Amino acid sequence: MSQWDFLIVGSGLYGAVCAQQLSSRGYRVKVIEQRDHIAGNIYTENKEGIAIHRYGAHIFHTSDAAIWDYVQQFAQFNRFTNSPLANFRGKLYNLPFNMHTFYQLWGVTTPQQALHKLEQQRAEMQGKTPTNLEEQALALVGRDIYETLIKGYSEKQWGRPACELPAFIIRRLPLRFTFDNNYFSDHFQGIPVDGYTALVQNMLEGIDVSLNCDFFDASSQWALQAKHIIYTGPIDRYFGYQLGHLGYRSLRFDLKRFDTANVQGNAVINYTDPETPYTRTIEHKHFAQVSTSHSYLTYEYPQAWQPGTEPYYPINDEPNMALYKRYRELARALPQVHFGGRLGQYRYFDMHQVIAAALHYCQQFTAVSRY
Repeated sequence: MSQWDFLIVGSGLYGAVCAQQLSSRGYRVKVIEQRDHIAGNIYTENKEGIAIHRYGAHIFHTSDAAIWDYVQQFAQFNRFTNSPLANFRGKLYNLPFNMHTFYQLWGVTTPQQALHKLEQQRAEMQGKTPTNLEEQALALVGRDIYETLIKGYSEKQWGRPACELPAFIIRRLPLRFTFDNNYFSDHFQGIPVDGYTALVQNMLEGIDVSLNCDFFDASSQWALQAKHIIYTGPIDRYFGYQLGHLGYRSLRFDLKRFDTANVQGNAVINYTDPETPYTRTIEHKHFAQVSTSHSYLTYEYPQAWQPGTEPYYPINDEPNMALYKRYRELARALPQVHFGGRLGQYRYFDMHQVIAAALHYCQQFTAVSRY
């Protein structure tokens, strides 16, 4: 007889939501996590009164009232508004692209002037179909914005020239003809007052969780002890890379302490010039507006992924998507195993999308299991 109804591999947001939902429905749930902490990449840790986002900035945002109501059960959220800046060779620009940005670039002061300037900028791509990221950006926003705010950042992020990156990466770029620096247009936005780790901990309350536990050290034994498996790791690793490795980009985070209360004056600054090796700096205290005489900054460096390093961003180009579809066919032959989350489904998810997908799976499973 199986010891658990569900073995959940990974305690990130997808695994935590599934664990909470299934446990609340009466299923016996076990969660295993290979890291020494819960919460996956949204993990936050307290350092001298400042909540550090160890794996990069995470700002929760959604327009789905049901998703917002769901997370409110497990944490109180503040009213943080994401208003990042871009630093290009020492000059600052507002993001997303809005009237502040257009004024900083061109000196225009009205939406009509900005629109006219954009039309002039886009002219070089008129009548042409974009075939790569560079051409797509030029068609959407023109050369000035592309050269200043997109090209260097994108090439650092993906490790390839923009003319070799697929166009779909920036199929759309937000353009706002108002003086509004709110990066997201969603109705709800904020960060848990006590950090994301506390949010996930509340989701997992009363559930059996084992840390420092690698599923692949004893995968056959784990599989024998559970009726169903929810696997949130890399799908290609589950199958022993038998069809080859999927492509990812990785990141390196360098955390530094400063003996000053305010280092950069903003939570997130993107560095869009090619000379700066990191893509952004994160001053964590601004997420919660805490008062301390010191501060912490994280410098975020994109890097090539290789087996043994952490996969952060799937590279969803045609060869990788073709390979993922082959792995997905292998997965369909395992009805007792569900592959979920960013790595299990090989796609980028925002946090609200992760929650929605996990809730949908649990609702669907429960509905089917009744019959």
